[in-house]
Amino acid sequence: MTESLMAGIDLHSNNVMISIVDQEGRRVKHRKLECDLREIDQFLRPMKPQLKSIAVESTYNWYWLVDGLRALSYPVVLANPAASQ
Repeated sequence: MTESLMAGIDLHSNNVMISIVDQEGRRVKHRKLECDLREIDQFLRPMKPQLKSIAVESTYNWYWLVDGLRALSYPVVLANPAASQ
């Protein structure tokens, strides 16, 4: 059985910080990337079958990333940064 993974994306105006963690909360992979959907997909794609959820903070510019990842069939959810731990 493959291990389930979760990802969090901290979205900024010109870059994203992506972290992927396992079920125990251990960081498996992380990277700072440009705000480019192809680059983000390349980073996530090797772990796509294991990704159970990708949380993206719901800031003013989230729509391009969430819409793009959903179009690529990633399991994306919006997260409220003020309400998240």
